[in-house]
Amino acid sequence: MKLQSKSDQDLVYQYINGQESCLEELIHRHKSKIYTSIYLLVKDSYLAEDIFQDTFIKVINTLKAGKYNEEGKFLPWVIRIAHNLVIDYFRKEKRTPMVTNVDGFDIFEVLKFYDESMEDRMVREQTHQDLKALIHLLPSDQKEVLIMRHYGELSFKEIAEITDVSINTALGRMRYALNNLRKMMVTKELSLKSS
Repeated sequence: MKLQSKSDQDLVYQYINGQESCLEELIHRHKSKIYTSIYLLVKDSYLAEDIFQDTFIKVINTLKAGKYNEEGKFLPWVIRIAHNLVIDYFRKEKRTPMVTNVDGFDIFEVLKFYDESMEDRMVREQTHQDLKALIHLLPSDQKEVLIMRHYGELSFKEIAEITDVSINTALGRMRYALNNLRKMMVTKELSLKSS
């Protein structure tokens, strides 16, 4: 049976029992979500790569020590480890972790635009820049949920586990984030019309 068709839980079990290639498959399968969740918090690709590697060192040590008991929840477990390492890093640096800079984040990046005119492309790019600026103004807890949901493609259950809040709180933060974005867009629109 090919590794790609196995569940995370099966891969973890087989890795614990000596099949090293199973860990490679798990890393390959989840690297982008884990790395992205780290990068969105630290905003530095070198630091994100270091924390990503530290995360998997901790994952390997935990698995080898037989202390893994998050059956069926491998990705949220690893992202929680990564999130804790980010917090540890900021504590050491005497700074608080904040998602304030949204460079590199674009909700619309996943959408492909074909056959658009130069004018359409310019309007779309300006809209994206405006949206990024507005997201930057959101409270950090709302911004974090919005980024994890739309860019990290995490479920609300995963977001709740990573941020250590209930699913209802994560959903509420997302709702507030979207409501605040709508209000800011309306305010911006009105101020453009009046000028």
